[in-house]
Amino acid sequence: MCGIVGYAGPAAAGTSSRPSEVVLGGLSRLEYRGYDSAGLARCGDGEIELFKASGKIQNLRDKLEGQESSISSVAIGHTRWATHGGPSDVNAHPHLGGKDGEIALVHNGIIENFASLKKELAEAGYECVSDTDSEVVAHLLAREFENAENLTEAMRACVARLEGAFTLLAIHKDTPGTIVAARRNSPLVVGLGDGENFLGSDVAAFVDHTKRAVEIGQDQIVTVSAESIDVIGFDGTPVPEPKQYTIEWDAASAQKSGYPSFMAKEIHEQAKAISDTLLGRLENNEIVLDEMHIDPSHLRSIDKIIVVACGTAANAGEVVKYAIEHWCRIPVEVELAHEFRYRDPIVHERTLVVAISQSGETMDTLMAVRYAKEQGAKVVAICNTRGATIPRESDAAIYLHVGPEIAVASTKAYLGQIAACYLLGLFLAQVRGNLYGDEIEAIMRDLEEIPAKIQSVLDNSGQVEKLARDMVDATSVLFLGRHVGFPTALEGALKLKEIAYIHAEGFAAGELKHGPIALVEEGQPVFIVVPSPRGRDSLHAKVVSNIQEVRARGAHTLVIAEEGDSDVEPYADVVIRYPQTRTLFAPLLTIIPLQIFACELATAKGLDVDQPRNLAKSVTVE
Repeated sequence: MCGIVGYAGPAAAGTSSRPSEVVLGGLSRLEYRGYDSAGLARCGDGEIELFKASGKIQNLRDKLEGQESSISSVAIGHTRWATHGGPSDVNAHPHLGGKDGEIALVHNGIIENFASLKKELAEAGYECVSDTDSEVVAHLLAREFENAENLTEAMRACVARLEGAFTLLAIHKDTPGTIVAARRNSPLVVGLGDGENFLGSDVAAFVDHTKRAVEIGQDQIVTVSAESIDVIGFDGTPVPEPKQYTIEWDAASAQKSGYPSFMAKEIHEQAKAISDTLLGRLENNEIVLDEMHIDPSHLRSIDKIIVVACGTAANAGEVVKYAIEHWCRIPVEVELAHEFRYRDPIVHERTLVVAISQSGETMDTLMAVRYAKEQGAKVVAICNTRGATIPRESDAAIYLHVGPEIAVASTKAYLGQIAACYLLGLFLAQVRGNLYGDEIEAIMRDLEEIPAKIQSVLDNSGQVEKLARDMVDATSVLFLGRHVGFPTALEGALKLKEIAYIHAEGFAAGELKHGPIALVEEGQPVFIVVPSPRGRDSLHAKVVSNIQEVRARGAHTLVIAEEGDSDVEPYADVVIRYPQTRTLFAPLLTIIPLQIFACELATAKGLDVDQPRNLAKSVTVE
């Protein structure tokens, strides 16, 4: 959720604007995470300089205009998404700690025991002026500093008192060249520069300045200056060689490149995104997954797969359930991660858990991963972000390689998640002997044709864009699908809810007569995702009957059908075509018109497509 940026550079004579510029630039690149206020703190002349503003980052820039800092070499910044206390300048981060405001601190996460700590600190004379749990941590750190040798040791003593999830960055007026940071159950990464170093909740915070990054592990503290980084565990044990990696995308990837929104850009990047996910995965008729570090003998013993995910990622799981069961003949369950561990699920050493998360930091999914591992299960992470917590704590990982996804509503990562899970399914079928090499090669060759077919759908998107503009006043849209078309209907409805703020529901078309058809009235828009007539004939015929049923009750029928399917034409008000492909691969094509429809309708309504209200890109608290 919240965005965090830190910068430590060389001490400068006179004034230096670089710390503020770096932090403000990083905060701007983290806007996609969702926020309602922003702030920045820096050291100068032996004091903390603090600037905070509710609303957009531009409001913070306006406050900083003309406010030069004297001999400032470090700065920390934050974009806040409200949890404790509403959006306001006072509740914005950074928060000052200590009776004289000698510490500034930013925090991502939730401190569960803040109320008892706040009472304890108040009795000691520390006064909180905000409604946040974060200010309590700032005061606690300031108190611990009074009895510590340095800010790092104070941070160690502070985090020992905290319960919950947090990334913390802190600076102290008496150590103006140093930032100390800590993490538990919340993302933190360090960027390595030349004579300067960076911190961020996401590599986007500093990708303009360096491609070299360092993973900060669970329950670790990092002390950062212009020339060094030192990492220790919460117990004080040094981490001699923290893991480094290279960022695979550049700052230009996080720009709109002429598109009206990041979401529109990312929709149109999907052909390349899927191509990159599939690149180099087939060698000599075999699936090659370099990140799969689970012994094949164990994979052959698996008798159940559980997919854990939230939101769009869960819909991706619902799609690939059909493929993995078909190819591997293993039962697959798809669980909402936030419900998984609370219902006493049946998980054991023969269970394979697949955790899907674009960011790799989704807290509900991370907690599900930890629960599964406690029960003896092996975990495979499907993730887009190297160095993230979920793949680090899993037994294996398959990375999407789709590049940064900036818009809050997921598009290209959704397709990447499906494609990556297809690869996992084929790999399992290969290891378990369910498919022969020539069968796997044939399936992969068809899958490798999908990017060109995606591009075909994108090249013919004008019809859907016009449809969306014509429906700008719609207040409710229904979506129907069967088989792999059902999760496509769910995802199409979710996209419309997320960014256009109108009622939308996805249904299994077979459920129509069991209740949902009561919603259909004259003029009701209904999208129907039609399976290929070349697949199961009875299923195709049943969905065509569903179209007739809703049209007979006055629905405006918007039909997504395969090229050459003439059976739908007598009953469709609009037919949107997609290229012929295997039934199991159709979701990679049929979702694209629904993504475009949602994006264009929201744009026509004048809404912020990339940062929809109340939502954040990465949900890092339960």
